[in-house]
Amino acid sequence: MAFAIVETGGKQYRVAEGQVFSTEKITGHQAGDTVVFDKVLLIDTGTTTKVGTPYLEGATVEVTLTLEGKGKKIIVQKFKSKSRYKRRLGHRQPFAKLTVNKVS
Repeated sequence: MAFAIVETGGKQYRVAEGQVFSTEKITGHQAGDTVVFDKVLLIDTGTTTKVGTPYLEGATVEVTLTLEGKGKKIIVQKFKSKSRYKRRLGHRQPFAKLTVNKVS
């Protein structure tokens, strides 16, 4: 099965056609839009492997943005003993769920 390694949001993902994966929020796109990633680091077709330096020329991965949302809440707490200092903060990281359409 063919797969590719794509860089987006400062992270690298191994993707294959039909796969659903989650990544950092992609700005400027709505749910249902088609997004093309051109920062492809590697493509493996099963018989041949192409490796970029650092990216492959002309290689693209086409994905569909299926869902945008926020992850689970993470509670951040700070505490210093003997000084009555306490802080509590919550954070929900935005994410995008993507479905891979085509690796070329």
